[in-house]
Amino acid sequence: MDIDAPIALGMQEHNDDDNQHNHSTSHVYHSESSMNFDYLQGLHADAASSSGGSIGSGSTSYGLVDDSRALDRFVTILDQLDARVEKFRKDSLNLQEKKDYLLMSMDLIKSNELLQNMSEGEREEIMLYIQRVSSRLATVELNVRTVRDASQEDSLSQINALIDTMIKMGDPVIGRQRCQLYLNACCASTIDPNGRMGTLHEADVGPIDKKFESALLGCTLDDQKNIKKRLQALMGYLNKQTVTN
Repeated sequence: MDIDAPIALGMQEHNDDDNQHNHSTSHVYHSESSMNFDYLQGLHADAASSSGGSIGSGSTSYGLVDDSRALDRFVTILDQLDARVEKFRKDSLNLQEKKDYLLMSMDLIKSNELLQNMSEGEREEIMLYIQRVSSRLATVELNVRTVRDASQEDSLSQINALIDTMIKMGDPVIGRQRCQLYLNACCASTIDPNGRMGTLHEADVGPIDKKFESALLGCTLDDQKNIKKRLQALMGYLNKQTVTN
């Protein structure tokens, strides 16, 4: 079947736009890729300059750069790399935190009382949808390693199990009360400027879940900070649920 001229022209214009867009995207990609190594150009420039001078003067340095200049150059570049690695790690931790919040959101939906009041067919439809979203999220793998010994790994596992159990309670009022006990335990643990752990009296922070506190104190400092942030976000959600109900 022949294609009408206007339609064919429209398709050609569309293809031209796509080609232009792809060319533009490719140009941006290559530009950004080359920028990733801009800070290394100084090494090549020094080596080339030193090499040129060596050949011209007939010396036997064979293009090696001056030791003191080379050391300064390498230290400067490694400082830049160190800063970029630290930023990359922080960005990755933020992404891991977002993934954790998405997982927690789906757990909250599965335990929501409105879902329990739906018909079996409607509930099944929602659960299948949650499964599809969860499967897509599972395709994103993030692993920013925190150095832990066996005891710290076990403590973190206990914390995660306690929080998961709290989320799956299904009652926002009871969940909020339990979350507050956990948060109080986080607030009771203090860190002084030298990085040493200390504790506040229960009267200063309110009732504490002792089991949670014991597991929390066995976690790394980074894990303790992340656990507190996770609980604060969860408390915000539960507070809204309690007010709504």
